[in-house]
Amino acid sequence: MFSWKITPGHHKPATEGFLKSGAPMPEGLTMIGRWHAPGSVRGWLLVEANDPKPLYEHAAQWANLLDVQVTPIVEDNEAAQALSKVYGK
Repeated sequence: MFSWKITPGHHKPATEGFLKSGAPMPEGLTMIGRWHAPGSVRGWLLVEANDPKPLYEHAAQWANLLDVQVTPIVEDNEAAQALSKVYGK
């Protein structure tokens, strides 16, 4: 999960870059969905990937305009499997 905030002074160039390119995903990333908070400088992008390198690539493509955070997330069943290994249930 990517979360981003447009850095101060970069709203116009970030918006223009997004409108021009559509912010395509690098090879190896599959976009599940992208959301923008109306009236703010924040947004979220959910992707699927088997390799962290394209995550880094996409973040780097926007690093001059956005403060990007990438957080690995798992679905409930994957979390339950991991927790079962730890807690033996």
